[in-house]
Amino acid sequence: MYVPSSGGNTSFEVRTRMNPTTVTASIRSTVSQMDSNLPVFNVHTQAELVDRLLFQERMIAKLSGLFGILALLLACIGLYGLLSYEVSRRTREIGIRMALGAQRRDVLMLVVGQGIALAITGAMVGIGVTLGVTRYLKSMLYGIHANDPATIADVASLLTLVAVAACYIPARRAMRVDPMVALKHE
Repeated sequence: MYVPSSGGNTSFEVRTRMNPTTVTASIRSTVSQMDSNLPVFNVHTQAELVDRLLFQERMIAKLSGLFGILALLLACIGLYGLLSYEVSRRTREIGIRMALGAQRRDVLMLVVGQGIALAITGAMVGIGVTLGVTRYLKSMLYGIHANDPATIADVASLLTLVAVAACYIPARRAMRVDPMVALKHE
């Protein structure tokens, strides 16, 4: 395709079924045969031009994904720290329960069950907020569904798993403490 221009520059577009980079040499030789004074420069494939146009958008998408993963990691660390602290504050309560004859398994299930209930409640609220916010984000996303159930379920499951670990590990540690030492705690 030939598009005339008045600025002294001329653009040609060549369509081929072969690999476009292999045709470049033959295009240069054809133009040289027609007129050896015509310089051929800025030869690009359509894929290269599209990649250049989309570079900034792709970079922003990658950075957004990186920040999303970082936010998820920080949420996991914060959730673990909060629930671990909450269970360690209950060391005295666990000691009293153990001194009164509660079974270790029952105390562990109580503490972990309360942590799981808290995590599931938080996950449900988070899913509700996510579904509400994604309606506004739909217009900015291309080729991606805003309500991606697999991603939402994966994140909720990960945070619930972190919550279980955050409750289980300190509760096991608190149950190993002698009830008399736990009663003197604080």
